Amino acid sequence: MRAIGRGASAAKRFCTIMNMPPPPASNAYSRHNKALIEAAKKVAVETMKAAAREIHHLKGGNTDIANCGVSCDGTWQRRGHSSMNGCVTTLSMDTGKCLDVEVLSKVCHACQKHENEEDSVGKRLWQADHQGKCKANYKGSAPAMETEGVKRIFERSEEKSKLRYTEYYGDGDSKGFTQVENTYKDKGVNIVKKECVGHVQKRVGTALRKLKKQKKGLAGRGKLTDAMIDRLQNYYGIAIWSNVGDLAKMKKAIHASLFHCASSERRDLHHHCPEGPNSWCRFNKDHGNRTNLYKPGPGLPDHVIAEVKPVFSRLSEDSLLERCLDGKTQNQNESLNGMIWERIPKDTFIGSEALQLGVYDAVAHFNSGNQAGLNILSEAGIEPGEFCVVAFRQADNLRIHKANYKSAETNKKRRKKLILRARRKRKGDTAQENEGVTYASGAF
Repeated sequence: MRAIGRGASAAKRFCTIMNMPPPPASNAYSRHNKALIEAAKKVAVETMKAAAREIHHLKGGNTDIANCGVSCDGTWQRRGHSSMNGCVTTLSMDTGKCLDVEVLSKVCHACQKHENEEDSVGKRLWQADHQGKCKANYKGSAPAMETEGVKRIFERSEEKSKLRYTEYYGDGDSKGFTQVENTYKDKGVNIVKKECVGHVQKRVGTALRKLKKQKKGLAGRGKLTDAMIDRLQNYYGIAIWSNVGDLAKMKKAIHASLFHCASSERRDLHHHCPEGPNSWCRFNKDHGNRTNLYKPGPGLPDHVIAEVKPVFSRLSEDSLLERCLDGKTQNQNESLNGMIWERIPKDTFIGSEALQLGVYDAVAHFNSGNQAGLNILSEAGIEPGEFCVVAFRQADNLRIHKANYKSAETNKKRRKKLILRARRKRKGDTAQENEGVTYASGAF
């Protein structure tokens, strides 16, 4: 039930509908849960050790401790910075596998029962006995969970994995880097901060949507529509990925992308775009090939360009783009986060035990595929049956098939151009113009 994101209540309802004997009672169910946590944790730890050995092999294995780059990200059970549960994952930028994870919870039901009791000898004796059993391993605000989790992971990296995380890839949402940048300073090793290109790219859309809300006269047909914002954001990302390792070309391409989108039939601003028959700019490509295939878009008026330019200038500063020169993303972290919350419901509060089971099960599957499911069952003393083995193998084959399909050049090109999303945005913009304001908080 935990593997499909459900718990004891769902198991009981399922057994009822299927006319099956009910699941174990509460105490027995809890014991089974603990046994599965131990099995899942053991398998997950083994996969993380194997991932660390892979890095040592890639780095040559000539030293006891290898330096590597990692991507760190925190994820929470509930949004709104009020979550009681969360975890931090650290993934290798070389292999994409999970190297370490820190599960954080602010909840211990036993502590909650005694928190309102007056201070007494009995309470102090209970606290002393409970100290090693407390299920809450974090005190503080939910947003600070990521910072604390990253700190714990970096501090144990040498002892646990014989690795030093010398490149820190983050999304810029937390103080994680500032908390760990001096972790290996006593050994003369500096940690370099890098940026996830995907998150930097999103800043364009966020900044432009905020600008459109704050300033009048930027919205509407031929101006800063949702489709145009998506286009500007997409071109910004392409400018970075197309010029990995070259800061000057990257900056030039970012400015060219703005003026390319701002160009229209009445005004040519393509002088920033690369020239020649092989240019990505179809206007200049037409000139190079002496053809007439380019169809100009609506472009942007002068007053809109004047408002957008400062955003692009800020997001093309050397200090930011230098951290994007590797052209890497945190997509693998987002994938693991998704697997974690598939196993843990976001709409129902769960305790630390269910949280651990979901996290370790997800990490094991993320690192080694559905073979992890078979290993967890075997570790828990349950011999996987024939149908279980066949189904897991089929699931792995299907996953590999989908990965190959998505990595095909034609499908990657289709996703990069955001063909489907852009089409939906254009339809939404047109409908909004035709209908006017039909929904707004307290407006009617």
